[in-house]
Amino acid sequence: MDDTKRWLLPDGVEEILPAEAGKLELIRRTLLDLYKSWGYQLVITPLIEYLDSLIVGSSHDLELQTFKIIDQLSGRMMGIRADVTPQVARIDSHRLDKEGPARLCYSDNVLHTKPRGILTSRVPIRIGAELFGHKGINCDVELICLMNESLSKLGINDIYIVLGHVGIFRKLVDEARLEKSAEDNLFEAVQRKAFDEIDDIVNSFVPDKNVREMLRSLTRLSGDESILAKALDIFESAPPNVRAELKELSEITRKVKERVPQVNLCFDLCELRGYEYHTGIVFAAYSSNYGRAIAKGGRYDHIGEVFGRARPASGFDSDLKVLAKLSSSIFEKTGGVLAPDIIDESLQKLIENLRESGEIVITNLSNEKLTGKVLEELDCDRHLVNEDGAWVVRPL
Repeated sequence: MDDTKRWLLPDGVEEILPAEAGKLELIRRTLLDLYKSWGYQLVITPLIEYLDSLIVGSSHDLELQTFKIIDQLSGRMMGIRADVTPQVARIDSHRLDKEGPARLCYSDNVLHTKPRGILTSRVPIRIGAELFGHKGINCDVELICLMNESLSKLGINDIYIVLGHVGIFRKLVDEARLEKSAEDNLFEAVQRKAFDEIDDIVNSFVPDKNVREMLRSLTRLSGDESILAKALDIFESAPPNVRAELKELSEITRKVKERVPQVNLCFDLCELRGYEYHTGIVFAAYSSNYGRAIAKGGRYDHIGEVFGRARPASGFDSDLKVLAKLSSSIFEKTGGVLAPDIIDESLQKLIENLRESGEIVITNLSNEKLTGKVLEELDCDRHLVNEDGAWVVRPL
């Protein structure tokens, strides 16, 4: 590589400079403190581990997103984590051994082989919360409310939360008795909302007229809260297992509205994100200021099976870098205090006291008067001066 190009970084990989890094860290602390106040305990998972445990039970998409390398010690294939959720599930299943619910949270980098969207990072900083060990809908309700509060606390406005339920589609597919190839084709068409293709598939492979019409209707049910009422009407005569899934979604909606009356809820009943491992409700938060979901989650009850202890589970996560861009919160930055580089017991004591109180104190290593750009770069608005034998803080 040309020496003049050594500063170039790979596509989708970026450096974070002090101002942005400071904002990211404040957001991280704000959210982790929020999760702690709700009873979620912080865990830190390994950046790299054996591939067969890192992606087991996860989606095919996650496997494609995972960088793979050979461990020089064991010769086994290893992966750099592309998602934290499977690792947290392993901690709950294999390490904690809790009988009751376990509330866990995390914040750390992951690495993706390719960006997931235009202008998205390949090294996002994921922050999220997971609740294990509670199979009731109150678990999902808590996490939706916590996700909403996370965004509100950061001053991210114009939020609407989209709810879906992969169980409805899965139960209808079971009723349709589709062959695997037809199910895969239908799934792909639903993901793209290719309605003509959906109609062709169900007309060709679903003999039961009622199931056929319900599948067609389901793929078109997306919009505001009126969609839920419409769905309840359309599926009034659906098989009991389909109605049960829809009733669950309706109950979750009611409970969320009770706890957060001002929340803006929408519905997409053919949202199949994470279809391979989600088992029930899926939810995501959107803003008109961003073209993708800024936080997303759902229920995934079977993720712990491969670790020897399947427990009900639900959770959500987001990218700190995206949250920092969208946050309208004002994170106050105070100027520092410039101190002379002098050995003086009373001066050192004052510096210690200032730093312990949260002040930034920067030592002027040259002990020369600083002016112009050099002084501006230090971002100090006060300095320590000796007045009548006592050190005091004065404006610059």
